[in-house]
Amino acid sequence: MNEQMIPREGEYGAYYEGYISNVKGQDIMALLLSQIEEVRNLFEKFGESKSNLAYAEGKWSAKEVLGHMTDTDRIMACRALCIARGEKHSLPGFDQDAYVLEGKFNEVPLMRLLEEFEMSRYALASMFKNIPASSYSHTGLANNNPASVRALLHIIAGHTVHHLQVLKDKYL
Repeated sequence: MNEQMIPREGEYGAYYEGYISNVKGQDIMALLLSQIEEVRNLFEKFGESKSNLAYAEGKWSAKEVLGHMTDTDRIMACRALCIARGEKHSLPGFDQDAYVLEGKFNEVPLMRLLEEFEMSRYALASMFKNIPASSYSHTGLANNNPASVRALLHIIAGHTVHHLQVLKDKYL
């Protein structure tokens, strides 16, 4: 792993420490792509009907978790692109529960959600491959917290690791 790709203290909000520590020191680009197959394999175990179920009252269904992962990938990637291009304004936060509610993911066939995750990941990986290496250390503000391009890349991968573990532990 290239040391210049590892986020440093102060490049992300404390909330994201767990996600970053899940993947620190790994080849993040390879991990982003390998997670496509990992997500697909896991959700094939659920199938359509089981993926509509939540493990407890008030919790998201497995489909809603998948939709949330895709939304979060896109939001973090957008933040990274803005910061890589020199954005000086604080980028907005988002209410994950409102996004899941409005996403109505349980109404979407599982195969379409998986396809969307996969296509989104390939687009995200392509974008990150084309960001100049010198831009990975650029830091801006997202939801009034510091965020570097490399930290956002780690957050994306670490967020997926987190949710895959929850799915395995609570849903299967």
